[in-house]
Amino acid sequence: MVFTLPAAISSIAYYNKAVIYGMLFDIAAETLRIIAADPKHLGAQIGATLVLHTWGSALTHHPHVHGIVPGGGLSPDRNRWVACKPGFFLPVRVLSRLFRRLFLEELEATYRRGQLRFFGEYADLNHVSAFAEWLAPLRACEWVVYAKRPFAGPKAVLAYLSRYTHRVAISNQRLVVLDDRGVTFRWKDYRVNGRTRNKTMTLDADEFARRFLMHVLPGGFHRIRHYGLLANPSRRGNLAKIRELLGQVPTGIKLGANIVATATVQPTFVCRHCGSPMLIIDILQRSRPIRAPPPERAYT
Repeated sequence: MVFTLPAAISSIAYYNKAVIYGMLFDIAAETLRIIAADPKHLGAQIGATLVLHTWGSALTHHPHVHGIVPGGGLSPDRNRWVACKPGFFLPVRVLSRLFRRLFLEELEATYRRGQLRFFGEYADLNHVSAFAEWLAPLRACEWVVYAKRPFAGPKAVLAYLSRYTHRVAISNQRLVVLDDRGVTFRWKDYRVNGRTRNKTMTLDADEFARRFLMHVLPGGFHRIRHYGLLANPSRRGNLAKIRELLGQVPTGIKLGANIVATATVQPTFVCRHCGSPMLIIDILQRSRPIRAPPPERAYT
């Protein structure tokens, strides 16, 4: 799932990164939760992992979240796994309308609490009447919510996570040349007759650096967040329940009197910061201690 902010809100998000980006996360997750819980659609509790991207292909400011969502959820009584229809999860138009309403309501409430700041060409929005006039067209325009096809199995999910979640605004592979003209890089134009076209763009070094630095997040801001069944406080119990309902047991988990043995038994180390298990990459043998320099009399 992809939830995208309109250009007008993206413009003020540049001055209010922590507030707007945090709202984008929470409102997108709330939208998924509400529609999925509706018996007319799925009627289940779901989970989601959301990843924030703030850039477009040309390094412009384009905040959006990518969501990885399991194809189903737990029934309200938590006694049954409710699977979505093959190839269909939730209606994107319904998601879009609810996402728009919830976000604009929270944006207004945040404005009334004085948590938004406006500068430059948007300084007039500090006046209540100007903000209300600016907000009105956003209630009528379409907000983009996009649903991609399901992944082709667990390995595809891991491959996606490994290459996509920790991206920066531009990768080295897209850089073409740095010379007296500036920085030349490849980008994708999505507005050419509804088709994607690969192009190159050259920017002055200063402008390239400015666009790149636009996407530096506020200190301590988490750009990967988990919600619902995958939320950190309850994830372990939820996953155990889901595996039980689906009849799947991961390697190394005890089931009744039987234990499915792992291929190799290794000691378990836990990260002190996030609590996740750490993988042993290599074991370095202790080397011999370095001898101290010989006494001075050895040179005489």
